[in-house]
Amino acid sequence: MDIALIRTFLEVAATGSFMNAADRLYVTQSAVSLRIQRLEDGLGRALFTRSKAGAELTPAGREFERYALSLIKIWEEARQQVAIPEGYTESLSIGAQYSLWPSLGFRWIDRLRARRPDLNIRAEIGMPDRLTRFLIEGLVQAGLIYTPQVRPGLMVEKLLDEDLVLVASWPDPSLDLKGRYVFVDWGPEFVQAHALHLPDLTNPGLTLSLGALSAEFIRRRPFAAYLPARSVKPMLDVGEVHLVPDAPIFPYPVWAVWRQDLPPDLKDVARKTLLEVVDQISRDQDAILEDLEDLSDDALETLGEGGAQAGG
Repeated sequence: MDIALIRTFLEVAATGSFMNAADRLYVTQSAVSLRIQRLEDGLGRALFTRSKAGAELTPAGREFERYALSLIKIWEEARQQVAIPEGYTESLSIGAQYSLWPSLGFRWIDRLRARRPDLNIRAEIGMPDRLTRFLIEGLVQAGLIYTPQVRPGLMVEKLLDEDLVLVASWPDPSLDLKGRYVFVDWGPEFVQAHALHLPDLTNPGLTLSLGALSAEFIRRRPFAAYLPARSVKPMLDVGEVHLVPDAPIFPYPVWAVWRQDLPPDLKDVARKTLLEVVDQISRDQDAILEDLEDLSDDALETLGEGGAQAGG
């Protein structure tokens, strides 16, 4: 069985469109159509009902989907086991969104390697949809995601609320940021809360959907932006960016997603080392919030809420 045919089938099933599946697989739409046709010819049944609205699974397609997921899982398990280098006894594949790699994912790898020197580790990067697909297929066994999707075979666990804080690249900033503010798009909930609490900064003319990478933009330019406290801590420590007093904070949840078939002993060490990293990050965030509270005239507020929130 050509594994590319199975992956193509699952992409069409997930997106409901041959065109969208082609975009995700970086192939032409005709290539997707040909692969599905080959699969249908081999099975002797139509797997999709085609229409102008897209592609919908037939009863046979829904039945085959269960087997397709199992085939992909077995393939990935076999590929990972065969690929374990000499001198290593186990393998773990982890994935994370870009903004979660520098101070969470990398530290996790460091602790895993220190705890299990015989563990072979592979790392992946991607947006939530891509990482979820990798988790379902078994290409990734554990993931760090801002917006997880609950799917059969996966377990979702909240790790922490990552605090977004307003920082500026010049000393002694204030909330008077006209012409010097960059809107970093952290998703629908942040956008709504931001519009309610900071309406004067809602349309600054410059929007970045780059997550924590936005810090590299503002640190070299006269701008301010909302960024994760743990990401900007090194810049705060050396005076490259500065906290904006009286600016509300925004708790942004970070989740771990685990495959349920991850071997218990491997999951145990992976989870324990991850929680150790989370504990350190939480302490770093608390220290930053304490500094922000000291700089502010009023108690810290949560973006989009009227009530005050203590900084400790």
